[in-house]
Amino acid sequence: MLELIGDVPSSSVRSYLRLNTPAMFVRMDRAQYSLNGFDVSAIASPTQTVDTEKVFQYGKARLYQEDCIAWLDRQAANSLHAVVTDPPYGLLEYSESEQDKLRAGKGGVWRVPPAFDGSKRSPLPRFTVLTPADLAELERFFAAWARSLVRVLVPGANVVVASNPLLSYLVSGALTRGGLERRGEIARLVMTMRGGDRPKAAHIEFSGVSVMPRSMWEPWLMFRKPIVGRVQDNLRKWGTGGFRRISEDKPFGDVIESAPTRSTERKVAPHPSLKPQAFMRKLVRGVLPLGEGVVLDCFAGSGSTLAAAEAVGYRSAGVERDAGYFELAKEAMPKLAKLKVD
Repeated sequence: MLELIGDVPSSSVRSYLRLNTPAMFVRMDRAQYSLNGFDVSAIASPTQTVDTEKVFQYGKARLYQEDCIAWLDRQAANSLHAVVTDPPYGLLEYSESEQDKLRAGKGGVWRVPPAFDGSKRSPLPRFTVLTPADLAELERFFAAWARSLVRVLVPGANVVVASNPLLSYLVSGALTRGGLERRGEIARLVMTMRGGDRPKAAHIEFSGVSVMPRSMWEPWLMFRKPIVGRVQDNLRKWGTGGFRRISEDKPFGDVIESAPTRSTERKVAPHPSLKPQAFMRKLVRGVLPLGEGVVLDCFAGSGSTLAAAEAVGYRSAGVERDAGYFELAKEAMPKLAKLKVD
C-alpha cells in the first residue's frame, strides 16, 4: 500500500486518504475506503496465498477457479461494477456426478437430442426432473449468492442473469430477497429446438398437440444494486446506475435479436450453455453506462462473458468452480475474443 500512496505524513491516515489522494481512494463509509480504479480483487492480503495455477490472466480479464460465493466473500466491498452471467440451471445439472455423465455421453439428467438435418444438437437440461427439494435448494443458493454479491457491488451496478421461463420466477424472487432491485428482463430473440414436441409415445394419437410451445426467446433477468441518491449522483460517484446507449440516437433496448451459437464458436468452446459472441458483446457493452469498471461473471463456464468484455475493451473477472471448464476457458477465451462477429 505504501508503494501506491508514497510517504505517509504525520497527519492521520483518514485525513490523508480524504484530502491528499481523492483520485486514488473512494470513501465507502465512515472510516472505510476503497482503491479507486484499481482491480482490488486481484490484490492478495499478506496472509492470502494465491495459487497461480488457479488464476488465468488474458488481457484485461482474470479468471479464477473457485466456488463463486467463497470468492465473493473475500473481495473488497464496493469493488465491482456489473454482473453478466449464465448460472448453472439447475444446480443438479452441474453437479460433479451429472457432469461426469454428460462428458461420458450418457446424458444423465441432460437430454441429448438426436441429430437434426445432419447437425448434432447440443445437450439440454431436463428442468422438469427437479424435485421440490431441488427447487428449494436452487432458491436458497440464489438468495445466498445475491447477499454475497450485494456487498461487493457498487451502488447502481447492473446484474444481468440468464434464465429460462420455467425457473425465472424462482430465481427472480430469490435475488430480490437477497437485496437486489428488479429492473425487468432482456429478451434474447432466438429460435431454439426446445419445445414444440408432441406427447412422447403418443405423437400419432395427439398429432395436433405440442406439450410446450417452441421456444423463440430467452429471458435475461435485470437487477441492480440500489442507487444512492439520484441516477446522476450515482453516475458521478460510481459510474453506474444505467445502461450504455447503443449510439447518440439509439438507447439500449430490452429486446436483442440473436441467433443460435455458431458451430465455429462451439468448436472453440464446447460448453453446453455457450452463448454467441455477437449477443454477448452487445449485452456486456451495455451494462457499464460510462464504459468504465469491472464486469463480473460468477459462473464463467467457457469464459464467453470475459471474452466479450475483452473484445469491447472492458476489464472483467470470472469465477468457475469446475476444473474442466476452467481449463476449457483458458484455451477458449483468447480465441473467442478475437472472433469477427456481425
